Amino acid sequence: MEQLVFVLHIAGGTVGLFSGAVAAAARKGAWLHRKAGTVFFVSMLVMAASADYLAVARPGQIVNLIIGTFTLYLLTTAWLTARNPDGRPRLADKIALAVILALCAPFLLLSLQLAFGFEPWMPSSFPLKGPILYAIYVFTVVFLLAAAVDVKVLRAGGVSGPRRIERHLWRMCLGLALAAGSAFTNGLPRILPEGVHIPLGWLFVPQFLALGLLIFWMIRVRFTRWYERN
Repeated sequence: MEQLVFVLHIAGGTVGLFSGAVAAAARKGAWLHRKAGTVFFVSMLVMAASADYLAVARPGQIVNLIIGTFTLYLLTTAWLTARNPDGRPRLADKIALAVILALCAPFLLLSLQLAFGFEPWMPSSFPLKGPILYAIYVFTVVFLLAAAVDVKVLRAGGVSGPRRIERHLWRMCLGLALAAGSAFTNGLPRILPEGVHIPLGWLFVPQFLALGLLIFWMIRVRFTRWYERN
């Protein structure tokens, strides 16, 4: 069973990377963007759900379980934002807030424990130090920002106009960055033939490209007249 789920995980991530790149390059709102975005959304759900299953099936994978669930949260809220033109909060938005708050709590506690040298509360099959430690800090900050944005949206009675497009874009682009990170910095080194080595810096390039795309669109939507023209 684990082998089948692992194949689904790889297949979902691979399709997600290609369809996400197409959706990012296509004209926003056009047919190709919408179709590629739908494929990206479904394939990423498969990738994240299978990652959660593997994290439960294998010991010491609680960190991966939380990150996989966060990916599901990101993609689902981005999809709901695009499918909700009036931007008014719905029950799904309240459930999403509860999910991100539930994800924040364990990661915030873990970050504080690691920062002050205490024994981490969660068992891990890999050492929580070096790049993994910095990644945990970064994820904690992102979790808190996402929760703060959701609270703000609910208190404001929804989100519309350019802010709605921003909400959709940054969550989709961040999901693409997570897929790129999983594929190139985690998966690729494991399947390379013995003796083949790629410098670590190059493995981060696809992830940084996705994050650069996120920054580009956030600037374009917020500080130009792109939204009004389109």
